[in-house]
Amino acid sequence: MRAFLLLILALIATPLQAERLKDLGSFAGVRGNQLTGYGVVVGLAGTGDDSLDYSTLGIRGALQRFGMTVPAGSNPSLKNSAAVIVTADLPAFAKPGTRLDVTVSALGKAKSLRGGTLVMAPLQGADGQVYAMAQGNLVVGGLGVDAADGSKVTVNVPSVGRIDGGATIERAVETGFATSPTLTFNLANADLTNAGLVADSINRSIGSGIARAVDGVSITIAAPEGAEARTALMSRVENLLITPAAAAAKVIVNSRTGTVVINGAVRIMPAAVTHGKLTVRIDEKPQVSQPAPFSSGQTTVTPNSQIVVEEKRTPAFIMKGASLSEIVAAINRLGVGSGDLVAILEALKQAGALQGELVIL
Repeated sequence: MRAFLLLILALIATPLQAERLKDLGSFAGVRGNQLTGYGVVVGLAGTGDDSLDYSTLGIRGALQRFGMTVPAGSNPSLKNSAAVIVTADLPAFAKPGTRLDVTVSALGKAKSLRGGTLVMAPLQGADGQVYAMAQGNLVVGGLGVDAADGSKVTVNVPSVGRIDGGATIERAVETGFATSPTLTFNLANADLTNAGLVADSINRSIGSGIARAVDGVSITIAAPEGAEARTALMSRVENLLITPAAAAAKVIVNSRTGTVVINGAVRIMPAAVTHGKLTVRIDEKPQVSQPAPFSSGQTTVTPNSQIVVEEKRTPAFIMKGASLSEIVAAINRLGVGSGDLVAILEALKQAGALQGELVIL
């Protein structure tokens, strides 16, 4: 616990330094888009879907594109093929002909996609338009082996694979940055102070009055005409440096893992703290009574319980206006675990001594 808290102290107590704007946010409209498609993987070594209806329909559609028709009512065995969902991220400013990496995930009961080939599959955006076509040989990092007696060994996840450069972009996404009257820079984390600092930095470096903080996230920038001039302006803005304002005082508690993170802005007002532990241990030592040899008696078991109560007391001490380093020292002085630390922090918050927001996940 002590080493963990000292590590958190070293990471959080580092003085603030200048950051590039591109590390603090991004321009509105200049973002990636998610693409999704349905496809069929063939060439599997008997680890496919085995006659699932939607896999059969996918194979029928693929064969029809090549002029082949599967007889109506037939239900071919498809152990060497599998229905899959194909996903990819379309980056901003991507142009037709650019290659994308795709992830291929089994949709049905396919045990493994190792050795499979994805048949040409269209990838659609949220608007239903096709933006890319995917096809290629899968690279699967997992492995699954089944034995005749029912035993099996699985390493990683063999039902998911990737194709590096497996999709070709067929349609570009219009960002609109070249025609909009203004450019909008959005901070990744809402902060009114940082929004004002960004606007001031742009006005000082590029031109007075061209940037305006609209709210705690968005800064509007008067943009010149033409895509080339706007691209140059956006590049200059992204590389401007500001020293972000100190974050709001917060204590983050993950109740599932017991992780507690305290940032450097947290302060503790004067408070007296004590913490004790009560341990109750019950030992069962039953006694067995055996009858004499050749007698008509029966063996009996007599319960014998021993209860031990131990209480560890910790003397109270006073926490004055404490910084992060002093808080860590006080916690180490108590020698408590993460669960007890959460209880102490909650009590300090209820007492009004914890100056910061207590967030329990």
